[in-house]
Amino acid sequence: MTVTRPEPGTFTGTHVVLEPLMEAHLAELWPAIGVPEVFAGGYGGGSGGLPSDAESFVEWMRGSYLGHADRFPFAVRLVGGVEAGRLVGVSTLGDLDDTNAGLQLGWTAYDPRVWGTAVNPETKLLLLGFAFDSGYVRVKIQADAINARSRAAILKLGATFEGIQRKHRIRADGSWRDTAVYSILDTEWPAIRAGLLERLGQEPRS
Repeated sequence: MTVTRPEPGTFTGTHVVLEPLMEAHLAELWPAIGVPEVFAGGYGGGSGGLPSDAESFVEWMRGSYLGHADRFPFAVRLVGGVEAGRLVGVSTLGDLDDTNAGLQLGWTAYDPRVWGTAVNPETKLLLLGFAFDSGYVRVKIQADAINARSRAAILKLGATFEGIQRKHRIRADGSWRDTAVYSILDTEWPAIRAGLLERLGQEPRS
């Protein structure tokens, strides 16, 4: 199967809808993810990268997410329930390598109030499905090596741990970050997809 790079659309699940990230989303994401708990796990370069106010946050998000030819960022919005319509996070398919049929699923952050809910597994279900349906054969997922919560969530998906990139990048506070690297292959996707559907209480579709 060859890679095709379609224009990303809106993906709707039972718990979330993923919308291509646009300028209009950025200010709305500030109260959701512009909080110390999110940046403490390594997002945005760690705690030292937390913007001081909404204006700085929007500027940082604009530079980090918008206008990159090799990234498809998505805003994560709740559907259903009393909080339907609230933006609760962002996630991205990036580092698109069409020649070698690989990409990275990352640049992800969620409002701490939805940690441990169906938001992350359904977001991953929708984005992984989009990636593999487009012909990619390898999806990399990574996290700051000290972020035990994110690393546990990646393993719970069924991803394979590949190792630690030591002194991979400099955090916002000047310290070195080691990065834990995981991957999911196209041959592993059917079983992982079934596991995600089971976690979400959904029946697999043929």
